[in-house]
Order: sequence, then structure tokens, then C-alpha cells
Amino acid sequence: MRTRRALWLVLIAGLVLGLGPAGLPAAAQGPGQVVPPRAVPPGFYLGVDLSYVNEMDDCGAVFRVGGEPRDAYQLFADYGANLVRIRLWHTPDWTDYSTLEDVIRSLRRAQALGMDVLLDFHYSDTWADPSKQIIPAAWAAITDLDALGQALYQYTYDVLVELDSLGLMPEIVQVGNEINTEILRAEGSSGYPIDWERNAFLINRAIQAVRDAGTVGSAAPRVMLHIAKPEEVEGWLLAAERAGVTDYDLIGISYYPGWSNHSVETVGNVVRQLRYRFGADVMIVETAYPWTLDGANDHAGNVLGADFLAEDYPATPEGQRRFLIDLAQTVFANGGSGIVYWEPAWVATDCHTLWGQGSHWDNATFFDFNNGNEVLPGIEFLQYPYEYPVEVALSFRFDAGDPPETIYFWGNFTGQGRRLRQLPLSDGAYTLHARLLPGTAIQYQFYSAPPASAESALLPPACLNAEGYAAATIPAQNVILQHTENSCP
Repeated sequence: MRTRRALWLVLIAGLVLGLGPAGLPAAAQGPGQVVPPRAVPPGFYLGVDLSYVNEMDDCGAVFRVGGEPRDAYQLFADYGANLVRIRLWHTPDWTDYSTLEDVIRSLRRAQALGMDVLLDFHYSDTWADPSKQIIPAAWAAITDLDALGQALYQYTYDVLVELDSLGLMPEIVQVGNEINTEILRAEGSSGYPIDWERNAFLINRAIQAVRDAGTVGSAAPRVMLHIAKPEEVEGWLLAAERAGVTDYDLIGISYYPGWSNHSVETVGNVVRQLRYRFGADVMIVETAYPWTLDGANDHAGNVLGADFLAEDYPATPEGQRRFLIDLAQTVFANGGSGIVYWEPAWVATDCHTLWGQGSHWDNATFFDFNNGNEVLPGIEFLQYPYEYPVEVALSFRFDAGDPPETIYFWGNFTGQGRRLRQLPLSDGAYTLHARLLPGTAIQYQFYSAPPASAESALLPPACLNAEGYAAATIPAQNVILQHTENSCP
């Protein structure tokens, strides 16, 4: 079972709350000025994937604020980014970047500015995504599953131990990138249907390596599983759970409107349901939005075109900004832990990619290629005064006798409809942990057994409203609502 690391305090302020709803303008800034960002509460992330920045710097890219050149890492830190995501390929023979040496360079830059790091193991020599999970060439000849699992374990462990020896242990580790299909497979294979016995074995070996490296290291990274497309995450996690993949801390989701049927609003429903269904924190770990449909040149076509636009968010600098602010607020309002923008600094240069000269992402960066890479307002999503949720614990104890191993819980805030959730006995109590916005009105009830009925309800009528549920309005601080048999909280 995964370890919960949240600290639950009784009626004491634990979070710094924002002041306004999404959609209102952020603080004004003049040329060359960066408004100091509001503090992000502990446990929440506003992040950027800066895997391309070292290459962009070496290719001569210049990033500007008010016309003045700025170091990219410093710029993002000044705007409020508190997490940097960095990808790692195994042994690529087609680039000098996203190697371990390059990752060390990136981690040093992030650490010097006090930003946390999310290390993204692709477990490939090239891009890994839902359609491609190509085994590294160094492991391609391994036919024995145990031997392959050991190679995966040792590689993951050795990388983390080396980073720790340099004082660079990441705070979060992804064991694979967009692993919707089977990992570590031969080039050209579909990876579907997934052989879950093999897949779970390999994923668990990678997770164990992170845990073991954390045990011997100076810090223990949290483990993330990363799945693309909100509509595919729950089904994948259910299959993984059945196959024995349970020891993880975070669920990472890629959300791009052009590759998903979800709106900004319905993504929030997915975040909420995943948190309660799997008991893990949830992040949008990749997203992006175009600020224009034009490109910097004719050599590299844009990946994000008109089919990536969401309703009510035009391909303009302000449309990009509003999309990100609204998406981040939706994630936080539904108990999510954060949002990471993918490759905001992959600007056009004279350098080449596998597919052409320049960038295929320059219309989705935070820099205006028409104006010397002047920073665009989309970056302001990092400093917006969001409203953040507080931590809520709803707990039940029996007065006497031998308590059962489990009871059942229903609440109107879990995104699971009328589905009852089992609560195991732990330290003499049955506890559901929630993350809710201050002012949220909730209804809930504990039950001895399904189905939910007056006969199986554990909270007495004196504690209930007219609908037959306990009710509460969430305060502006962390809170425990402690119930005992035959009494109100």
C-alpha cells in the first residue's frame, strides 16, 4: 500500500489561499517588470518542462522580458514556477541532450533557484509516448524477463544514487512517460493488448528501484505513473491495480485538447474521481496551448494547429493565458496537486530536430517569435492568485467492542456518484482524506455494510440533515471531522 505523507492538523491554518476566481486578470506589469508571484502552498505545483532549454541555449536562443535578455531558468523562477520537469533518455545516439550528463546540468540549474524537480524516465533512447515505448538498444537483446527487470531496476537505481551523490536527488520520479501501452517493447510493435503480467512486473521493478534509492539516499522521491489522455487513465490504472501495481504516490495526466474529448471543466471531474478511486495525488503533468496558429518559419510545421483549440479559448496570447489559468484552477478546485506546461521554451533556432530545422512548438511557447522572443502573457499562469483547497479528514470510531476490518463511506464530493467506498481500520479509526475548497458544502454518511440504508447507517439521526446525511461547510483551514458511534462530530 502506498504511504500517505500528508500531515493532518485540527483546525489550524495550513494553506495560503488565493483571492479571486479564474478568469480575472493577474496583476499588471510594465515593460521589463515581473510581478512577484504569490506563495504556492506546500504540496502544490505550478511547473514547466524545461528539457529543451540547455539545447536552446547552445543553439543561441535568447529569451527576453521588456526587451532585456534573461536566463530561462531564472525567468521561470521569477514568474513563480516551483517545479521543473526534465526528461531522460537511456543512451540516445542521435542527440547530445536528455542524456544523464545533460540532466545533471538541468538539475543543477533548477536546484540553484530553489525549484523542485520531476525526473521523467522515458526508458527509451528516443521519445516515448502512447504509440512508442521502444526498448533501449542496450537492452534489446535481453529475452529473459527477470534479466530485463533487473536491467531496468539497476539503471533506475544507479541514476538516482548518482544524482543523490551530487546533491541532486529529484523530488518526484516518473517511471515511464505516457505509458498507455506496454513498455520496453520492440520497435514496430503495437504494445496493445497489454501483457499485464509482463508490464506490471517491469513497472514494479522500476518503482522498487526508486524506493530503494530513496532508502539509501538523502531523500525519498515520490513515484508518479504517467498516462496520456484523461479518458484513458482510470481504465489503465484499474488494469494496473488488478495486475499488482499499487505502490505509487502520484498520477500524472497529459491533457491536450486536440488529443482528448474532455473540456477544461470535465478534466476537473476526472481529477476528482481519480483521487478518491486510487488514493493518490493527481497532476496534469503535460499540457500546452497555442497563442497563434502561425509559425516562426516554413521549415518546421506546428504540432498544435486549429484542431487543438478548446471552445472559448482562441489562439491568441490572452486565449493561451486564460486556458492555463482556468485549467489550473479546475485542477486545484478538484483536489489536484498541480499542473506542468510542456516545453514553454522550445523556440525556433537554426538548430535541427529529427523532423526539420527550428521548432515545431514555437506557437505554443511563452515567447513571441515576432518580437525577439519577448515573454508572452501565458507565463502569468504561474503567478495567478489561485484559490487552493484545504486538507479535510472525515474519521469514524466505534465506542467499544472489536471494530470490523472495514466500514463504508459515501460523500457527494468524490465524483463517484452513489458508489460506496471501503474504509479500512487504521489506528482504531476509519478515515477518508479529502482536499476541498473553503466554503464547499458537503454531505456524507458512514455505513456498516452495503447497501447504503438507514439500517446500515452509522451516524445517528441527530447528526443528519433532512436528506439523511451529515452536512458541513469546509472552513478556510485544514480540519478533521471526528465522529464516534452514536455521537455527532
